[in-house]
Amino acid sequence: MGASGVPAPDPAERARELTDAATTGDRRALARLLTAVENRSAVAEAALRQLYPKAGKAHLVGITGAPGAGKSTLVAALIAEARGAGRSVGVIAVDPSSPITGGALLGDRVRMQAYASDRDVFIRSMASRGHAGGLASTSAAAASVLDACGFDLVLLETVGTGQSEVEVAAAADTTVVLEAPEMGDEVQAIKAGLLEVADIVVVNKGDRPGAQRTASQLRAMLVAVARVGAADRAHHGAHLPPVGEAAAGSAPDPPTADAAARPRPKQPEVLVTTATTGEGIPELLASLDRHRAGGANEAGRGARMARAEAQVWAILADRMRSDLNGAAHGQETAATLRAVAEYELDPFAAVDRLLARLRG
Repeated sequence: MGASGVPAPDPAERARELTDAATTGDRRALARLLTAVENRSAVAEAALRQLYPKAGKAHLVGITGAPGAGKSTLVAALIAEARGAGRSVGVIAVDPSSPITGGALLGDRVRMQAYASDRDVFIRSMASRGHAGGLASTSAAAASVLDACGFDLVLLETVGTGQSEVEVAAAADTTVVLEAPEMGDEVQAIKAGLLEVADIVVVNKGDRPGAQRTASQLRAMLVAVARVGAADRAHHGAHLPPVGEAAAGSAPDPPTADAAARPRPKQPEVLVTTATTGEGIPELLASLDRHRAGGANEAGRGARMARAEAQVWAILADRMRSDLNGAAHGQETAATLRAVAEYELDPFAAVDRLLARLRG
């Protein structure tokens, strides 16, 4: 019963109402559905169960990069280009959480107000709520909702915390990394691994001095990284001995599991854009299309597998945490955590103990 004595609505029934309305173009129902997803409600879970078989048709594109690179301006320019080509666009723009309300600061939505009345554009700001990795923890689920509701292109714009944003690669079919000219970001991106997850690198603000030089430096770095990776694979694949030991008749190095499992370095295309004027945006959309066209290959299958793993493991972790903190195990879980805090129990033994409770 609800607080007024009226029976509480069945989550599955409410989810069915929202999904039926959202998939037929009701934007208010879609907004309510995304709110349920962001709040991790029972309605959201029921809705995602119903919607997931309808997903898989949209092109999910992650937009990431350091603060000030122009991500929101680029997203707005991409929306304009895609709409000009007759495509519908959904946007999940992750903003920092407000310290007052806990909600999103809505900076991205302010920049995209020009599309507020376009029925084929839907923009949702989501609060990061302290989640590391540049995305809100429910961003992938929200993207699946937009996908199932028929949007052709779904853009995931990260919060802009810089070097920690590699998580977006597990949520997108194509990952676009933005760099700004003459900011040293190309070196920082190499350090952070951002360029390792990039499918396309965009040097934005191309009207600034040094933009073409930055693009050239990035291309050179990416070629060098690819060559090092190829040499490393050749070395281990051929079981070559270390330099200086072959003449002495020493045994060659055995192949290592780490080398065998190491992914092939990407060599992404590097483009220059000026999002404020639209220069280079048609080329970026064409590059996105080319990358998607190759999505049936091994890299595309790998991206889909990474997304599935990220979603399933996140849900599993949430459910295990919920079960362990629930009525059946809550006191024992708290006691185990206190034992770790007091250095009476090591964390590995604590995990073994908690898993044993779930299994038993």
